[in-house]
Amino acid sequence: MARLVRTVAGLAELRDRLRRVVLHRMQTDPAHDLAHLDRVWKNAQAICDDKVDMQVLLAACYLHDLVNLPKDDPDRGQASRRSAEESEPILSELGFDAAQIRATQHAIAAHSFSAKVQPETNEARILRDADRLDALGAIGIARTFTVSGALGRTLYDPLDPFAETRRLDDLTFSLDHWKVKLLQLPQDMLTVSGQRLAEDRVRKMVLYLQDLADEIGEPLPIGWTNLDS
Repeated sequence: MARLVRTVAGLAELRDRLRRVVLHRMQTDPAHDLAHLDRVWKNAQAICDDKVDMQVLLAACYLHDLVNLPKDDPDRGQASRRSAEESEPILSELGFDAAQIRATQHAIAAHSFSAKVQPETNEARILRDADRLDALGAIGIARTFTVSGALGRTLYDPLDPFAETRRLDDLTFSLDHWKVKLLQLPQDMLTVSGQRLAEDRVRKMVLYLQDLADEIGEPLPIGWTNLDS
């Protein structure tokens, strides 16, 4: 199959093909479904520049969760590498050349927090930021509690909601995951635009936390509102 041309129409056609592929191939959960992939692509477009291969970036956005393992699966750290491996025949069928396939596979493998693969290309850095942006803001709030509910985790510790006198435990309490990881994500972004968007979305999450604290009658500790902590 001939390579798709690098035009808006060509990218739209490629996106339609990728969406059809993942609909049939990807095992989904409410936080990792086609809507998640659409949002990641939207985020990627918002933070990318003209120094990226848009075909590679688009394909990486839609194939990065091709193998989707639950967060409590012991092989979770291998999911992105397996997704990268399984993407190769798909990319070949779509007309990607060898260099594009390698670049897409690297971006997919490097997007995951648990894989511990250092992103080495612009496409990989943008995908990682775009994926992490979907864990923040209004969508991030919904996804946190959806995943935690599916894993049987409670919303918060009623005796110490904000872990002031205990160790954080995000395997038990959903709210703890905000402090353990989500509120820190802006500091971990690799692109300037990604960091800016992450900071804005975290501010929205802090407003939610302040409302939650008021409703349960517990003051929100300063460490949960200081985004540099």
